[in-house]
Amino acid sequence: MKPLSAIVWLAACLPAAADSLKVPGDSPLEFCNANRDHDVVQIERVDISPNPPQPGKPLLVSFKGTVSKTITRGAYAKLVVKYGLIRLLATTLDLCEHAERVDLGCPVEAGTLVVTKSIDMPSAIPPGTYNVLADAYTDDDEAISCVKATVNFPRPGLFDEEL
Repeated sequence: MKPLSAIVWLAACLPAAADSLKVPGDSPLEFCNANRDHDVVQIERVDISPNPPQPGKPLLVSFKGTVSKTITRGAYAKLVVKYGLIRLLATTLDLCEHAERVDLGCPVEAGTLVVTKSIDMPSAIPPGTYNVLADAYTDDDEAISCVKATVNFPRPGLFDEEL
């Protein structure tokens, strides 16, 4: 294959590879890995409104997926939030504690999982690009799911406010 042909072929394939990581639905979420066959939660769709999120406005999140085995106490998620290149947060969250915050309870039983939650967004969010990574595991370190997102909060303009 000639070098130019290889570049054209690669360029044609890149959008398809990127699309395969996009979480279905209206959100900025992407899967971390192309191979998700063994994940405990198969995410079918995530929608957020408004998309992109806006400071000071409620964010409605709707999730639909399938849980292949019961998720018990001890399950956790590694969460990393970056502002540009600056790491703002790197922590490990107790999944059961957070499941209870969205009225799921714990354990999360196998089967279809549908969650809708409204989140109050703070009105003062510094403008810039935020990168979020959430990588979740069962209590015995089996992959639940891994998602990431990039969200840009633009600098408010002079004409963004209603007069």
